[in-house]
Amino acid sequence: MSNDPKKPDFSNVKSGSESTAKPAPEKPDFGNVSSGVASTAPVIESASTVQTYTVTRGDTLSGIAKKFYGKASQWRVIYEANTDRISNPDLIQIGQVLKIPVAKP
Repeated sequence: MSNDPKKPDFSNVKSGSESTAKPAPEKPDFGNVSSGVASTAPVIESASTVQTYTVTRGDTLSGIAKKFYGKASQWRVIYEANTDRISNPDLIQIGQVLKIPVAKP
């Protein structure tokens, strides 16, 4: 063996392995797992939260709002629930079936 200072001396190295890591448990512990559901999907209205009204001659959204909510100013609630059926809130058609959301307390 040479005592060359440029080469490392591995003469005292022993073979084998040791670890300070803890042994893995035999079975995983799921004792602290809880379940739940969350969603960002829109809520689909059920029959108990929406009723319908068929438009008759002379009806306006504000008049329908007055019948259902007691306030003509609530016409926008009906309009927003029916944007798929109404493009202009001033032009509702006789025979049109509108969704009327239940008034929120």
